[in-house]
Amino acid sequence: MAKNMEIALLFDFYGDMLTDKQRDVVELYYNDDLSLAEIAENEGITRQGVRDSIKRAESQLLEMEERLGLARRFREMREGLDSIRDAAREIQELNSRFGYSREIQERAERIEKLSQKMAEDS
Repeated sequence: MAKNMEIALLFDFYGDMLTDKQRDVVELYYNDDLSLAEIAENEGITRQGVRDSIKRAESQLLEMEERLGLARRFREMREGLDSIRDAAREIQELNSRFGYSREIQERAERIEKLSQKMAEDS
């Protein structure tokens, strides 16, 4: 995963644990895609101050993920749900190709729908 995407995901999980200032700066940098100079101007601090704040926040986010692993578990769960959906589609395909069973079709559709709903809710 690209570093920017990784930090943005960690921010979603652990952003509330940062200081208000760090949260604002990370939000502007990663989510609003502002430059360090633009953030410095908006926040009334130096460009170096913005950079330092972002680096400290990144370190904290990475440390929290190392300790808690919530983002890793989230990614694993999403990958598992994708695999379940793929398997349900394969079952439907095989069912239609090798002697159709309405019961198998209905159950495979139910599995696919439930896994889709779980993925959307997460």
